[in-house]
Amino acid sequence: MKKQFYSLIILLISSSIFAQHQDWFYATMFAEHAQALKNSNPNGIEILTTQGDQSAVYIQEEVAHQLHGNIVVHGPGFIYKKSEADAVSFIQTSFERNYDVMDFTITEDAFVNQCLDLVNASNIEETILMLQDFGTRYHERPEAEQAIYAIRDKWQAMATAAGRTDVSFEVVEHFGTPMPSLIMTIEGATDPDEYVIIGGHADSITWSESNAPGADDNASGIGTITEVIRVLLETGYKPQKTVQFMAYAAEEIGLVGSDEIAEDYYNDGKNVVAYVQFDMTNYQGSNADISIIEDNYTSGDLNIFLVELLEHYNSSGAHPLTYSNSSCNYGCSDHASWEARGYLASFPFESNFGEHNPQIHTTGDVYSVSGNSNHAAKFTKLGLEFIIEVAKKENLATSEVNAPTVQLVVNNDELIYEIGNLNGKIQSMQIIDSSARKLISKSNLETSGKINISSLPAGVYVVSFKSANGKNFVKKFLLK
Repeated sequence: MKKQFYSLIILLISSSIFAQHQDWFYATMFAEHAQALKNSNPNGIEILTTQGDQSAVYIQEEVAHQLHGNIVVHGPGFIYKKSEADAVSFIQTSFERNYDVMDFTITEDAFVNQCLDLVNASNIEETILMLQDFGTRYHERPEAEQAIYAIRDKWQAMATAAGRTDVSFEVVEHFGTPMPSLIMTIEGATDPDEYVIIGGHADSITWSESNAPGADDNASGIGTITEVIRVLLETGYKPQKTVQFMAYAAEEIGLVGSDEIAEDYYNDGKNVVAYVQFDMTNYQGSNADISIIEDNYTSGDLNIFLVELLEHYNSSGAHPLTYSNSSCNYGCSDHASWEARGYLASFPFESNFGEHNPQIHTTGDVYSVSGNSNHAAKFTKLGLEFIIEVAKKENLATSEVNAPTVQLVVNNDELIYEIGNLNGKIQSMQIIDSSARKLISKSNLETSGKINISSLPAGVYVVSFKSANGKNFVKKFLLK
């Protein structure tokens, strides 16, 4: 955070031109960023109130762009609010969590692996190029609205081709932008009032509103989601819980679309079980395939379930994926709109921050930078795993007879484990935290035993056992 703050100070000091736009709006942001902007532009921002590390502000658009221009800030660095009352209330309200990630289970191996085999990177490429070809998707341009309807038409055509009558579409108008958002819904067969959601923003931005191709930021995320939809529809997937796919308006100017939708869901009392954001998925700037964002604006509990999915489905076999962790910033992307209201929300990202696509928010954010969609396909696989295992299938899978089972008991400073129906020793064992850090590693273990966990703080962890034949057995445990 200090590195981000000092970079911001340098940026603000070096800014000599200010105020071509005089439009003011309400927002929330990091308190230290608000103060830095106030020091640099005393007439361009009013700090309304501060609560903890957040401030509610009234700010000029051009001053806010100084945050957006800071390269360590992926998103706008602030969250747009409709009014002073909304801004102040947002930072002063505490929202309680409504779901326990310990209830999330992994049971659908056969169907998940069937779906993973169907992921096709060329389909993602098609969606990215479709959106790039609009030239710009800046939220105030007509092309932005046209892009939303093009996405709707594409998703609708897939649903129609699959003969689905349980799928619906809603184009959502907004207060803070002329650009609409899009929601596609597959109604749950048994628990329709519980929502599992993935989303990403459809707008783009550069300093030239007419030339903002946004191939990676964020046509890639929409392409990733579109391929999740295609695979689920092709396989006839019908969830127990309601599944929704969202393409948001105006993320780049303050999470406008997602924040209004998340606010409506909260006010309507909708039970959002979990949310995952796909924003920039097609540039591999780091050694690991997926960087799980871990900061105050993602849910550690849901992050640990993503780790569990990656360990279970992707640590070996036909679809290997590696992961690491990184941190983002305030208002970094649309997941913050959901997490801020007490919903479980995660943000798997294309790389560690500082190693992400250097062309974002420029006219150079074009598809040729990556040249293919193989990296984005990895996120489609994670999206499929998440949707299927959280929303489940209408008809649950039956347990495999004599399959290995993992039993865990926490007793004082020890994790007592027993793996049943497994011949031979455990090749390796790792305990992983909600920041995707591997904290304890052991090798050559018996199928039952004890592990000293006295060094671990309270929290939810994943333990991953690997057998001699390379098969992983994964389970969560809670340390109080």
